[in-house]
Amino acid sequence: MSLTSTTAANPPSASHLEDQHWLSLEADGIQLQLDLAEGRPRLAHFGRTTHIEPALSRLLSMPATPQASLDHLPPNTLFNDAGRGFAGHPALVGERDGQDWLSEMRLDDVACSTSTGGAHATLTLRDPQARLDVVLSLTLTVEGVLRQQTRLSNRSDTPYHLEWLAAACLPLPVRFAESLTFGGRWVQEFTETRHAITEGMFTLENRRGRGSHQRVPSVVVGTRGFSEQRGEVISAHLAWSGNHRLFIERQFDGSTQLQMGALLLPGEQSLAAGASVTTPEVVMAWSDTGINGASQRMHRTLRARLDWPQADKPRPVHVNTWEALYFDHDADHLNELVIAAGEVGAERFVLDDGWFVGRDGERAALGDWYLDERKYPQGFGPLIEAVHAHGMEFGLWVEPEMVNPDSNLYREHPDWVLALPDRDQPLGRYQYVLDLTRSEVCDYLFARLDALLTEYPIRYLKWDMNRDLTHAASQASERAGRPAVHAQVEALYGLLARLRAAHPEVEIESCSSGGARTDHGILRHTHRVWPSDCNDPHERLRIQRGAGRFLPPELLGAHIGPEHSHTTSRRTSLAFRASTALFGHLGLEMDVSRLTSNERGELRGWIERYKALRGLLHGGVGWCLDCLDPNQHAHGVVSTTQDEALFSISQLAMPRHALPAPMPLTGLDPARRYRVELLELPEHPTRRMKALPAWVDAQITRGQRLEVSGEWLMTMGLALPILDPEQAILLHLQGLD
Repeated sequence: MSLTSTTAANPPSASHLEDQHWLSLEADGIQLQLDLAEGRPRLAHFGRTTHIEPALSRLLSMPATPQASLDHLPPNTLFNDAGRGFAGHPALVGERDGQDWLSEMRLDDVACSTSTGGAHATLTLRDPQARLDVVLSLTLTVEGVLRQQTRLSNRSDTPYHLEWLAAACLPLPVRFAESLTFGGRWVQEFTETRHAITEGMFTLENRRGRGSHQRVPSVVVGTRGFSEQRGEVISAHLAWSGNHRLFIERQFDGSTQLQMGALLLPGEQSLAAGASVTTPEVVMAWSDTGINGASQRMHRTLRARLDWPQADKPRPVHVNTWEALYFDHDADHLNELVIAAGEVGAERFVLDDGWFVGRDGERAALGDWYLDERKYPQGFGPLIEAVHAHGMEFGLWVEPEMVNPDSNLYREHPDWVLALPDRDQPLGRYQYVLDLTRSEVCDYLFARLDALLTEYPIRYLKWDMNRDLTHAASQASERAGRPAVHAQVEALYGLLARLRAAHPEVEIESCSSGGARTDHGILRHTHRVWPSDCNDPHERLRIQRGAGRFLPPELLGAHIGPEHSHTTSRRTSLAFRASTALFGHLGLEMDVSRLTSNERGELRGWIERYKALRGLLHGGVGWCLDCLDPNQHAHGVVSTTQDEALFSISQLAMPRHALPAPMPLTGLDPARRYRVELLELPEHPTRRMKALPAWVDAQITRGQRLEVSGEWLMTMGLALPILDPEQAILLHLQGLD
């Protein structure tokens, strides 16, 4: 019996060849094949669908045994442990009173099935001596993305103290030589760093209690020199909003493993007799066309799982008041801002921090979620009426997980914060973290938010979270002093789910000092993330590219800030700011009421452009382009039918050469002809060029649009105008055939 190949057009399939100890999952042209011989789940293939004879594959892949080694080399599997002599980091670390610290998990049961969502497999592994069971749950989604999580069960009558349980343990091919990780700092999130994969272990850990700016739970691994459009890669993302660990380990025999999972603090998880624990999910995408292919699958699978309050609603243009008002909620200024926002075409007005009682600065009142009657003597009613009258819906900023020591809530319930007894805890933004693992805390927060959402037609919550977790222990008597970070994240998910169930019409944004919590886990309960507090387009281009490796653009808040950036002090043109923000969920983070009439007119034009293009931008296929000039950035979106596209080419610093290289586009139909329109050309082009490229000059001087085949555009490319630093051009393509 042999496996038969499939094509991307075929429905998902799952096949367990019990007599040959072989498992195969297939979906969307991607195939996962596991060799289950000897009770070990070994990875035989993860990539394009191919025909494999199990017996032949096993024969050809059986390695030699070197001298000065174990007589039988332990295999590199989907769950590495030390019972057969595996010398690398095990997928399970724990003990039971100093015993059962070594495990030897053997395959006991295999089940597979298919559904409209993909092909599924469940592998049950058991170690009777250690009295532990492990279940590996695998799904190859209809988008060709592999989702995996692990469940550990304690079959003993004594507790098992867990230190590490890999959500995914993935053997990597030796040809994978590099990795790309994501981190940075506040206002410079998603900085990409490339590492060589060499002998030893490369580890990234996050111990800040939230996803953090510094350590994003994501990695791309691949062949040497992989790029946007070239190379074989696997992108992997942990759907978890707390402490996490990922590591890549290569042994001296070349065998390599990638493990990802939630990082546990000492004593954080102990399994009682008969208890089980399930890890977060790891999402993995394979591509042999560079990072683009993996990102596109990531986008598709996340889009398929999103639970929108209104599925067909376009992503509305935001106005967020933070950089316009800060804490000064002056009624006249607010009214001017509402009028100006409506005039430029905004569709959602989000009132940021400073609206609740006692909140005149960042040092007080967090936790006291009652409307400040000094600022709003008639409640939110008049403001919301004005917002509605100008064609916008109303949204509100909250930070429910936090409390200021200078607040009524803290004075009444000092034991409601995460803290360790007799230890001083440093403040972060003058605040502590509420202990969500206590039911009374979640009940209080739910009651306050439910009251606001019930009384007022609030359709959007900007849910902020502005500090790392330190001394993260519960003060509840039965758990006093025990670490609670992992349980805190699960409680947060529970609170969000409860609020969503009570108010399904409300969208929620995940903001955490910008991009410190931007993962697939939080997006099970929210609809948007705020990648960074930095709206400077020079920085934002890199931030949005990094975030876009795993998240589609409609989930990335991308706002047009003021000319003078509040976070970098850099000054940029409206065209550069707007053309950057266009490739996300567009909003405004500025005081629109202070703009001149000409500036408002220009801004209104950009918003109208966004509205005309957002169907393409938020439903199409995203592409990043390889650029010869390291100071150039190029990306775009092509519709799924390949009949429309929008590309942006930006110059971040002085060009490497006097004349830019022609830019080949990508993702188009080679057989189709396209009309190419230059939507935006920066001012003063003659300062840089004695003559524009001929096709640009023909459009500007004679109104003649370029018409050319997709094949030409993707192979020969387009001659580009010379750009100064911090300038961009937009190319709009319309299919003709």
